[in-house]
Amino acid sequence: MGIISNLLFAIALIIGFGYFAKNVKSLVRNIKLGKDKDISDNKPQRLKNMINIALGQSKMVKRPVSGFLHVVVYIGFIIINIEVLEIIIDGLFGTHRIGLSVLPVSVYGFLIGTFEVLAVLVIVAVIVFWIRRNVIKIKRFLSSEMKGWPKSDGNIILYFEVVLMSLFLIMNGTDSTHIIEATGTTFQGLNSGNIISQFIAPLFSGLSEGTLHVIERSAWWIHILGILTFLNYLYYSKHLHILLAFPNVYYGKLTPKGQFPNNPTVTKEVMLMMDPDADPFAAAPETEGEEEPEKFGASDVQDLPWVNLLNAYTCTECGRCTSECPANLTGKKLSPRKIMMDTRDRLTEVGKNIDANKGVFVPDGKQLLNDYITPEELWACTSCNACVEACPVSIDPLSIIMEMRSYLVMEESAAPTELNNMMSNIENNGAPWPYNQQDRLNWKDEA
Repeated sequence: MGIISNLLFAIALIIGFGYFAKNVKSLVRNIKLGKDKDISDNKPQRLKNMINIALGQSKMVKRPVSGFLHVVVYIGFIIINIEVLEIIIDGLFGTHRIGLSVLPVSVYGFLIGTFEVLAVLVIVAVIVFWIRRNVIKIKRFLSSEMKGWPKSDGNIILYFEVVLMSLFLIMNGTDSTHIIEATGTTFQGLNSGNIISQFIAPLFSGLSEGTLHVIERSAWWIHILGILTFLNYLYYSKHLHILLAFPNVYYGKLTPKGQFPNNPTVTKEVMLMMDPDADPFAAAPETEGEEEPEKFGASDVQDLPWVNLLNAYTCTECGRCTSECPANLTGKKLSPRKIMMDTRDRLTEVGKNIDANKGVFVPDGKQLLNDYITPEELWACTSCNACVEACPVSIDPLSIIMEMRSYLVMEESAAPTELNNMMSNIENNGAPWPYNQQDRLNWKDEA
């Protein structure tokens, strides 16, 4: 039976990690569908940001309650899963708590005790999160984009975490009870580690040794299979940020938030217009190494830089961006969170199209613009960067909005009337106002 159990465990690992690797491959492929963009500058600052923001959660704790609870879940879940290493070794080689063989009993007991305390803290934090989401109903979780799957996904992951932490405690409680009845001691060494599970153990004290063993093994198996399931669920969930927050923060924008990149082609045209010696009918001179783009701006996900697609997959759907957006707060249709969710949904759709057509994208008559994101949403943006500042993992919804605006203006001449009037005034009068340059100071004569 032991060999069969080890074999089944190995098969489960191969399937779990194999499917995860397949999903990671698809994820990387989808991100690479975006336009190439060199982000190799200022590596020390990028590393510093990654340590402070992704690892240190510095932007998360700006909202103390949710920030503190998130830190508890983050630290607890990461540290507790160190025990997965022991589970994998035990499962593959048929050992039982191999840590007791390689570590002093006191050290092993300290680790288990720490894991158990963190497990309880995670359960408490997750329950508070569930209450905030489903009972108190925090406003930022009630937006239209948070109906259906996004709402269910948020709850599913909470249930996952409670079940996994509970199984961990049950596994320890029944294991210690089993050893107490058989040998008069516990696996941690005189209760040195089962700080929480010692209170669970009495619930099983009346059961036979065989029954305790079945419960402990069942909890052990469900725990590890749950972790493998959770790992593969991430690809379909907003909780992919668990893996992507670090690279996303590393590649985050370092330039001042109010600074927008110039379009080289437009800059060339403007400089030509400002040159008094230039022939207005001559073609604009080509700059070495630069070619006019096939398309200005973006109408679909393939037109966006790859870092925007990484942003889309990293979005936690926390809604901090939307709750800070002045356009949204005044009743406009724009929600920066929806911009990111729509980009991810369209990118997922494009990826499925490629998979279904043997690695080639077949036009499906859809695009990100209009089918997912409307011009009304795009033009509601004030470009204030509040969403960028609020994001706890350095996502930049504004850059996607500006790319799609560029497409509307430069490819479809579809700017709002007010903006077209302003641009015409700048072209004709050198200023946004509809007054001739010679008439600009007339107001002083009327005062």
